[in-house]
Amino acid sequence: MDLATLIGLIGAFGFIIGAMVSSGGIAIFIDVPSVLIVMIGSLFVVMMKYNLKQFLGAVKIAAKAFMFKIDKPEELIEQSVTMADAARKGGFLALEEAEITNSFMQKAVDMLVDGHDGDVVREALEKDIALTEERHKTGVGIFKALGDVAPAMGMIGTLIGLVAMLSNMDDPKSIGPAMAVALLTTLYGAIIANMIAIPIADKLALRMGEEMLNRNLIMDAVLAIQDGQNPRVIEGFLKNYLSEKQRQIDTTDGE
Repeated sequence: MDLATLIGLIGAFGFIIGAMVSSGGIAIFIDVPSVLIVMIGSLFVVMMKYNLKQFLGAVKIAAKAFMFKIDKPEELIEQSVTMADAARKGGFLALEEAEITNSFMQKAVDMLVDGHDGDVVREALEKDIALTEERHKTGVGIFKALGDVAPAMGMIGTLIGLVAMLSNMDDPKSIGPAMAVALLTTLYGAIIANMIAIPIADKLALRMGEEMLNRNLIMDAVLAIQDGQNPRVIEGFLKNYLSEKQRQIDTTDGE
């Protein structure tokens, strides 16, 4: 569970709802036609940008902003060094006994054990990384698109409301309520874009960066093991994937 995403979402909506309540109650901020124009209209517009499978998969992708488990790079480095040591002592077949929970690392090690050439291993892993990154970019793109479309749909709804208001100028009492309804669509569009779609897109982009870093680390580790490099040497260059602060922490722990 990503507490930052959850707390941020609940906190943002909590303050907005609190402001609405203190401004006269939630009821005056609810308008069904405005909701339909902004929310449903935005979804259909975004659907036009992608195929149906990609669009319907957006909900599952969004869940990664809240529930996402990823291996720590330092743990992957430690496991890689252990496997490098085992391979030097017992050959690549010794890696069959390694307990690997990361599916990408398991795939890479299986290719190593099967005796594939280094170029073949690199090409297969790079292809896997590229396709995974492309899938992540699609998810990010869907929510960025929603963040772009929602305010525009809010403006369209506002224009519709203004037209309806101006057509009833002979009734002064209807102008105020009609204007309020017109502005609600802009409000809904801003909320969807800035409190839901864009933050989720940014969090998914962060997740993509973390996963790409881990996969590149694993690829470098496996290729180094295949080349028969010394485990300490492998550990040294894999630590380049860590932040400077994390490297210092690991050095201190090692001492």
